[in-house]
Amino acid sequence: MIPGFQAIVEERIKKAQKKGEFDNLPGKGKPLPVEAANVPEELRMAHKILKNAGFLPPQVEVKKQITQTRELLDSIEAPGPEKTRVQKRLNYLLTKLDTLKGDSCTAALARDQYRNAMIKKLS
Repeated sequence: MIPGFQAIVEERIKKAQKKGEFDNLPGKGKPLPVEAANVPEELRMAHKILKNAGFLPPQVEVKKQITQTRELLDSIEAPGPEKTRVQKRLNYLLTKLDTLKGDSCTAALARDQYRNAMIKKLS
């Protein structure tokens, strides 16, 4: 931290405390939420900066794409080339997520085959 800056910050905090500006804050008396519990302590600041700048870890980005693709797939009613194309995209994204997590590709394929079989039975 910049020399002298910490003293200024501490002084302002003490003034605010004396004025009672911290008395009615939401969550008073409760522990602060840990935003990045799975991120090592030394990487949390960098993670928060990247998150605030709109950058997401690859797994989170792929999960968002999977959600969007599933919604698109659910909105297509009639079977056809468009539905097949979207299903292939979903399979690709699930495999990509498994690869990022370190899971095997065969697990993703088995899960997708099971999902397709369930969809056919329920349709």
